[in-house]
Amino acid sequence: MIVILQADIDKQGPEYAQLMAHLSNLPNTQSRVHEEVGTHQVLTEVYLVGDTSSLSMEDIQSLPGVERVVRVSQEYRVLGRHKDDLRSTHFDYNGVPFSQDTFHIFAGLCAVDTPEHVEEMMKALQDNGQVCTRMGAYKPRTSPYAFQGHGKTCLPYVFELAGKYGIKVIAMEVTHESHVNEIQETLEQTGHPTGVILQIGTRNTQNFELLKIVGRQQTHPVLLKRGFGITLEESLNAAEYLASEGNRKVIFCLRGMKTNLGDPHRNFVDFSQVPVVKRLTRMPVCVDPSHSVGSRDRGPDGVLELAHAAAQGVVAGANMVLVDFHPHPEKALVDGPQALLLTELPWFIEDMKIAREAYIARTDLANRQLATNVI
Repeated sequence: MIVILQADIDKQGPEYAQLMAHLSNLPNTQSRVHEEVGTHQVLTEVYLVGDTSSLSMEDIQSLPGVERVVRVSQEYRVLGRHKDDLRSTHFDYNGVPFSQDTFHIFAGLCAVDTPEHVEEMMKALQDNGQVCTRMGAYKPRTSPYAFQGHGKTCLPYVFELAGKYGIKVIAMEVTHESHVNEIQETLEQTGHPTGVILQIGTRNTQNFELLKIVGRQQTHPVLLKRGFGITLEESLNAAEYLASEGNRKVIFCLRGMKTNLGDPHRNFVDFSQVPVVKRLTRMPVCVDPSHSVGSRDRGPDGVLELAHAAAQGVVAGANMVLVDFHPHPEKALVDGPQALLLTELPWFIEDMKIAREAYIARTDLANRQLATNVI
């Protein structure tokens, strides 16, 4: 059960003290307070965890300082889309809005290799009107002998070049608490020229201690990739770990499942579950066609299979596409065979625009159908 308090309630006042005293004495339940700091006000929510089925919503609704009460019907207490739940479903980060209604392309380097390549990528993004990118500084790899990223040594020039070319948000994977600290320290040292979404990769989807650590910080939003060998429910619960620790600014990413059923693609493309995630939760949904398909193979229609997969996700309602580009894929230190060329960037953007327009047309059609009650 979620108890939503009146906006800007005084936490030092008698009304709040009376309310919390009552909630803390409810049998077989525990309470956890969460604050959502907005532009104009602070919203406070109290999560009641435990045996809440016998609690009366009307009784709790009548308590001092309570705005409304939401009965949780899904496991995902914080991020779930519950009945009659009217809470905000969007967030802004560094001037860029994110919700289940927005759309962004995060094109960039899977792994940062040289400042020259980073600058070429940033300039191409600016030339094509983009303000978001992906840049890998920390790279967990299957082989201990493979290149694992330049780490903190590349952060200063990545952030400074992002600022130079007007890139507002960088999706960057972290695998350890120290990486979060290094990113924050470098942003401060460089004068915050850009923003960073902390990415939790598929290998760390069930690294629960990392999820807790990243969830406790509320400076940066989080992009969580689905675990490549676990159920969707398990991955959504991983996202709930982040939110339960305080950070509700979470984007869920589908990136394909590890199984030979997807051959010859690198992973089995799971983008049909975009609408499922949007139905079960309030999270924006991202698709990663690069790691799903894993190649630059082209069909007889002339369209890259990677672009086909991306379009499938966007037509299904994806709010974000995470895609690998590289100025010189043959020189890339990680995943060069799947990286698109900078000359293909404007074509990819236009292709995704077509797919997004198709999604909007389909939703308009569905809403017209519902309006006529022909279901």
